[in-house]
Formats: sequence, structure tokens, C-alpha cells
Amino acid sequence: MNNNSKLIYKLFIAVMLIQSITATAGSPVRIFKKVGAFIDTLSVKGVDRNYIDAPEKPWQIIVKGNINQSDLKMNASGNIDFISYTAEPRLKTDPSRYIGLWAGYRGYGLGYTINTGGDRGSYFTIGATGGAYGVNVRFHSFENSAPTIRLKFSIDGESDDTNLDEEEAALEDPIRVRTIIADAYYMFNGKRFSYAAAYDQSVIQKRSAGSLMAGAMYYHGNIDFATKSNAELIYLMRGLGKVKLWQGSVGVGYAYNWVPVKGLLINAMAMPMLTLVNRIKVYAFKTNVEDVLNQYEDDEYPSDEELLAQYEITPLTRKSYNSGIAVNFDARVSVTYNFGRYFVNAYGQFNNFRYNHEENHGHLNDWFVNAAFGVRL
Repeated sequence: MNNNSKLIYKLFIAVMLIQSITATAGSPVRIFKKVGAFIDTLSVKGVDRNYIDAPEKPWQIIVKGNINQSDLKMNASGNIDFISYTAEPRLKTDPSRYIGLWAGYRGYGLGYTINTGGDRGSYFTIGATGGAYGVNVRFHSFENSAPTIRLKFSIDGESDDTNLDEEEAALEDPIRVRTIIADAYYMFNGKRFSYAAAYDQSVIQKRSAGSLMAGAMYYHGNIDFATKSNAELIYLMRGLGKVKLWQGSVGVGYAYNWVPVKGLLINAMAMPMLTLVNRIKVYAFKTNVEDVLNQYEDDEYPSDEELLAQYEITPLTRKSYNSGIAVNFDARVSVTYNFGRYFVNAYGQFNNFRYNHEENHGHLNDWFVNAAFGVRL
């Protein structure tokens, strides 16, 4: 059988399968209705209808807004001749603003979000929420070419109060940061407590209830400034030019849905977590910064452009390190108000991740606030 014959045969089989399914289940409209009815059943399956109920209108159209900010701080200590120093590069993004539209059926749907200001980075989320579970994945990437750098000097053991907190370093190549944060939760009291009621409004919590919960969180961060144009920064950071971080945590906590009046839902969840995976991979580079600068007297330095043209960096080594078990904490708060076929919601979360290797350490703070206005059809 030649290729054309094989293609015709496969198309024939596909058409026959489609006809068979259609003949069995009925028209596409009927199939669609059956799928919708199945989702409707899942929304309230096994729950106490005195506590949780599905809205009469299943379709949702939601306008969403998001504000988030990241704050990266690094720290390195070293010596230049008889001078000891501590360098603290820090980059803090402007609060980034996103707006988007989401449409779906009983919490299952699609959305699109655009950046309207801030760090001009990219931000993407994936979420799946059920009555007793929740899964969220957030991708964020940003860059900054003007970090503030704080320097502390100690000469022959005597401290100098030279602090350049407000000094901005103009980098030819930006520091690039990419993060992935994924969390998942399971609620043991799914019969009376709904995670979906607080975070995607696909069902309605009618009475107050709480639940013991189990959760897991994964974090991956990539911090990269390893270019020859950043040779001076790499030199100050004792050769560090790139860091990759992995953290995996599990925990047990508690969540509570409080319904003080009809239509209003306030959710709070808190979970102490053990970080079982805490791995760091550092990329070290050798620079010729000291050799280049030693060619000149203090009053004879050439222009920055001439210095940058002479700088070189050479990959030196890469090493991976595993840290011990650490204690972490995960918390989230949500407020929802349902009125008729409309609803509004706001929730926020804060994350803090740290790394530590020899004389280098740092942290990344990441927070976001989501707000939504929706209508059910």
C-alpha cells in the first residue's frame, strides 16, 4: 500500500468513527448537552446541598485584573587587597498590571490576559479548581538593567559607613529572572467545604465550613546576568553569574469559608510546609576585571565604553548543592460577593524563596493580587 492509499484509508477510518459516535450519541448539539449535564453533575456530586450549591446559570464571563511585583536581592562578601566589602545588588520591579477576559462553563474555560504596565515582563497562569482541590501554576519572567547596588567597606578591619543604597548601576545587559511557582491543595471536607467557591466561583458556598487540607508547592527560579558587559558585577559577586533554584515543599493546614451574610464569602487558608527538596545550582565565571583596572592609576581610568571593550568572562565551574529540610509557610486570602447573576472576587498571595551558598546568598519575594468581576449566563 503506497502513502496515498494509507492516507485515504486513515481518513476513511476516522470518518467511520465520527459517524459511529454521532449515530450512537445523536447530533453534536445533543452531545454538547450531555457533556454539560455531566459537568453539572460533577459540580455538586457528593456534596451537602445545604452548604454548597451550583448556580442556576452555568456559563461565566469574567473580566480579570492582576497586580504583581517581584523583589530580588543578592548578597556577596569579598576582599580587594586590604579592603573587605559586601555588595548587595537589588532589583525591584514596578508593580505590573494585567487585564484579561475569561469565559467558561462551570469553571472550565479559556482566558486571555495582556500586560498594561509595570515590569514589561511576561506573566502566565494555569489553574484548575474543583470542590475539594485546587491546582495553580504561575510563570513569570522579567529583566532589569538598572539595579540598585549597596556597598559596605571595611578597611583593615575598621568599618566604613559608605552605603550606596540609592546608587543605580546602568548595566549594558539586564539581569534576567524567570520563575515558576506551582501549588496544589486537597480538602478533606469536600462535602461541606468548597475551594472552588472561593477561587473560581463555579459553585456557591451557602453556609460557613472549614476543612483540613494537604498541599504541595514547587518553585523554580533562574537568575542570569552572565555576559561580558556585566563583568564588574560578576567580579563583585565573587564570580557568581547565574543561579538556578529548585524547591519542593509539602504540608498540612486548614482552610475556612466564612459566610457572614448571604452572598458574601471570606476564605482564609494557612499551611505550614516542610521544604524537602532545596537545591541550588551555581555557575561561576572568571573575569579579568582586576587585571584591566590594575593597568591604570586612579586618575587615569578610561571611559566606561573602553573598559567594557577590554573585559572578558570565562566559564569556570558549575556546582549543585542540596540544603537540608527547611520550614516554609503558605497563606492565601479571598473575598467573594455574589449578587444575582453577578459576582466580584479578590484574592492575594505572598511567596518568599531564599538561596544560600558560601559567601553568596539572596532572596526573591513575589506577591500578587487578583481581582475579578463576572456575570453568569
